[in-house]
Amino acid sequence: MTVSVIGFNEEKRLLACLWSLSEMVCKYPVEIIGVNNDSTDRTADVYKAVELPFYTETRHSCGYARLCGLQQARGKYHINIDSDSMYPPRYVETMVEALQRPGVVAASSLWSYIPDKDHSWLGLKCYEFIRDTHLWLQSFQRPELSVRGLVFAYHTEYAKKEGIRVDIKRGEDGYLAFQLKKYGKIVFVRKRKARAVTGYGTVGADGTLFNSFKMRFIRGMKNLAGIFSTKKEYKDEDSNLVK
Repeated sequence: MTVSVIGFNEEKRLLACLWSLSEMVCKYPVEIIGVNNDSTDRTADVYKAVELPFYTETRHSCGYARLCGLQQARGKYHINIDSDSMYPPRYVETMVEALQRPGVVAASSLWSYIPDKDHSWLGLKCYEFIRDTHLWLQSFQRPELSVRGLVFAYHTEYAKKEGIRVDIKRGEDGYLAFQLKKYGKIVFVRKRKARAVTGYGTVGADGTLFNSFKMRFIRGMKNLAGIFSTKKEYKDEDSNLVK
């Protein structure tokens, strides 16, 4: 099992991520490597301070960083870890157990946010419950749309055959999941032991939690019919292409 921790200018959060991985409880052999996406801060120094082997990827994007981790992975399975997130002790073990099921080629789990002065505990729980339910329903026919890179695990061999797209700004994880479907099933892991904790990311960029929910609800309702049908091809929007 290979865990690759990718980071771009994450010196303030990387140590917390690595600390959470140091608490790992796993009955399977695990190698942990880092990927420094040519950071301009002290991300590389953090890797060095904890003596974690790491590789520097000079081309900027999540796609290039994840691809670097995949190319260096030696384990049968591969998990990309986002350096601004923290993971429960049995996260890796739980994901490996999902991958060992007959016919399974990839697994995706869930994530939570830390309450702060701008996001109430109750508000976050309601938001996460509705989001999780939507992702779960979506995972039956279109699991590739329920995949997120920070909680995604898969068979290394098949992923290396397909590669990871670097010509798009977002969605490289979902596209990889879409390609992996030809080899087997993608399962949705709902166990608490596999739930990561992360920053607000795009949720924070939308302003208030209510505004983020409203935007996603409207988008979800427009695509509601698609949850119950499969799709053989996706078209990239021009705005998502790397120029």
